[in-house]
Amino acid sequence: MKKIISTKNAPGAIGPYNQAVVHNGILYASGQIAIDPATGELVQDNIEAETHQVLKNVGGILAAAGCTYKDVLKVSVFVKDMHQYGQINAVYAEYFDPGWAPARELVEVANLPKFVNIEISVTAAV
Repeated sequence: MKKIISTKNAPGAIGPYNQAVVHNGILYASGQIAIDPATGELVQDNIEAETHQVLKNVGGILAAAGCTYKDVLKVSVFVKDMHQYGQINAVYAEYFDPGWAPARELVEVANLPKFVNIEISVTAAV
């Protein structure tokens, strides 16, 4: 049986999908971009601010499912510019300690929803 996860602490879906789904003890979270859920506005001051907002949105979904960042098993990071890897990694490390960090891929793509610079999705144990 699957359970839909929805929270006001992350932006609402901008298409025909849910923020996250739990099935058999695993949370599958949709990709998050840097929309501030309080204002509905994109945070794009710089890649660090954008990455922080994305990871805060991920955290809101994790909390709604009863999880934390430590429960994350796999992270998929999609970026528009691989040259920002170092800046993104520095922010990422504030949320995922290397001692318990999940598996991850970080790939450069041509475009992302709303033409943002970064999108992150996660899979976590519930």
